[in-house]
Amino acid sequence: MDRIRIRGGRPLSGSILIGGAKNAALPLMAAGLLTNERLTLSNVPLLADIATMTSLIAQHGVAVEPLDDAGRSLSIGGTIDNTEAPYDIVRKMRASVLVLGPLLARAGEAQVSLPGGCNIGTRPIDLHLKGLEQMGAVIRLEGGYVHATAPRGLHGASILLTMPSVGATENLLMAASLADGRTVIANAAREPEISDLARCLVAMGARIEGIGSDRLTVEGVSRLHGAQHAIVPDRIETGTYACAAAITGGELLLRHAQLEHLGAVARVLAEAGVEVTEQADGLMVRRLNGLHGADAMTEPYPGFPTDMQAQYMALMSVAEGAAMLTETIFENRFMHVPELNRLGARVNVHGASAIVRGVPALSGAPVMASDLRASASLVLAGLAARGETMVSRVYHLDRGYEAMERKLATCGAEIERVEG
Repeated sequence: MDRIRIRGGRPLSGSILIGGAKNAALPLMAAGLLTNERLTLSNVPLLADIATMTSLIAQHGVAVEPLDDAGRSLSIGGTIDNTEAPYDIVRKMRASVLVLGPLLARAGEAQVSLPGGCNIGTRPIDLHLKGLEQMGAVIRLEGGYVHATAPRGLHGASILLTMPSVGATENLLMAASLADGRTVIANAAREPEISDLARCLVAMGARIEGIGSDRLTVEGVSRLHGAQHAIVPDRIETGTYACAAAITGGELLLRHAQLEHLGAVARVLAEAGVEVTEQADGLMVRRLNGLHGADAMTEPYPGFPTDMQAQYMALMSVAEGAAMLTETIFENRFMHVPELNRLGARVNVHGASAIVRGVPALSGAPVMASDLRASASLVLAGLAARGETMVSRVYHLDRGYEAMERKLATCGAEIERVEG
């Protein structure tokens, strides 16, 4: 397996292009199952998860065709001739469950393997299934699969999510677009990726009100048509490279990044002494007068995202003072702590919280990534550490970051991929 070698201590300087959001691209690709016509997506990130979703959609008989040599524009559409999402594909990526709503709405049935992905905690799909049952689906779990049918088609319903689940909101939003009647999704997740999906569905002919709020109202239509849509920039990639600039004491222009999508990340970074300012083509990030410990608690958007907790912990490991990081979303999302401590960090976990006491400097060491965002945190720590850091199991990194080592190298980092 590939590894990433880093020799730290070099301030970053330059610009990094922020790509399309992985967490927006995956549901948008699933939305291509909702129509026979072509959905064209641009600003597609080149990631392992995109390749997995491409394989899954093609497995349903729907064509996914690149429109340029780089694969940054995709055309999706065609007739569904298979409604099974098999274990061999779904186990690789939790977002595969997003085909459930579109398959059920358009084909009237779906057999979807229970999802896999990063081992960061229990992530049941109960809210997906309960919402679809309220819309008329008949669902049974058997042999590790969700077997769903809609004998009389899907109909509108009033759905109250007990928690603002991103995946459930996306699945129900797509299903409701082709359901008969009005569907109201209350306590809906508000992430920018959901608004991006909703805008794309509207371009395809869906009737959706309340975009960007926690109450989505959908008037179902009989069919959707093709459309063109540009994927929103990745706010987690933005936050990660903002932390990279800060942890190295450098300055980066994050091109195409959008401040409004950062939510609480921008506020917490400001409290820690990191300046984020809007420019004509993105965001300029730099450290001001040293780093200071600043607490963070993960919450649904616009709160601090769980997908930024590990990277922010790496930043706090070299800050002056202490910071408390509280994880409220996933119970296993501190698996990077032992690896950060191998680099000299002082992090102690107490239940759902971690106390980070900043140290003057980290020291390079071999470390191993446990999941996608943990791998990014170890790369960030390696950028600041004295000596050499070798990060193993970076296939996690490739699921969510496009050519991270190349982007960082162009900004002065001494970093390279070691092929295995």
